[in-house]
Amino acid sequence: MTPLTEQTMSFPKTYRTALVTGASRGIGAGITRNLAEAGLTVYALARSEAALETVAALPGVRPLACDITRPEQMVEALDGLEIDVLVNNAGAVGSVKPLSEQALSETAETIALNLTAPLQLMQLLLPGMIARQRGHVISLSSSAGHAVFPGTTVYAAAKAALSRAHEVLRYDMAGKNIRFTEIVPGRVATEFYLQAFGGDADKLNETLYSKQRALRPEDVAEAVMMALSMGEHADIARLDLSPTDQAPGGHVFPVPGEAQHS
Repeated sequence: MTPLTEQTMSFPKTYRTALVTGASRGIGAGITRNLAEAGLTVYALARSEAALETVAALPGVRPLACDITRPEQMVEALDGLEIDVLVNNAGAVGSVKPLSEQALSETAETIALNLTAPLQLMQLLLPGMIARQRGHVISLSSSAGHAVFPGTTVYAAAKAALSRAHEVLRYDMAGKNIRFTEIVPGRVATEFYLQAFGGDADKLNETLYSKQRALRPEDVAEAVMMALSMGEHADIARLDLSPTDQAPGGHVFPVPGEAQHS
């Protein structure tokens, strides 16, 4: 089968523009590239203009340097833009440890980026989508928001809340031709957890990615394209994308080929 990224994608003809947060690397960069190749004008948003240089060189991509945890910056950056597709991709987890061992500032920062910013982006862009009677909001949540992963209390709470927000929004927006898709990835081989591992890339790879097959950023990017390419009458409301070797409910993968003993 030809990968989705090599097929001619068929979006609703009214979709012309997209905004992707966290677009400078990893999953966000892959989503930005796919959308631009499909013919959309893509506003690639990240905190650093320098970090956006690679995706900014792609045809159809417009870089936006903005800190989405600062509402005044978002309002200024989005002023005058008509966005048909919003992809809430930006997110981070500062550490993986019990809540009692985390700083209060980490709690605030995690919620601001993973929950408050996506909600505020939707607040800013949904009125235009309603007025134009077209739009699609795609938010990347996490399997941590639907299953127990040790040491992820705040991050999991933020992602679970974003998931519930999508459910309520689908109800509130029913009949307005606006679709909402929550994509729920399992473990993805990126630098997402690098900060939680103290910047030690080797330790990160050894702990999370060396023994079992994780998802790749391009897998998640293709899931976004799949959701967008459905006919306008159909909405993939939630898409769980899991590594073949991972089952929800813990951070330890079984080793393929080895018998498991309780």
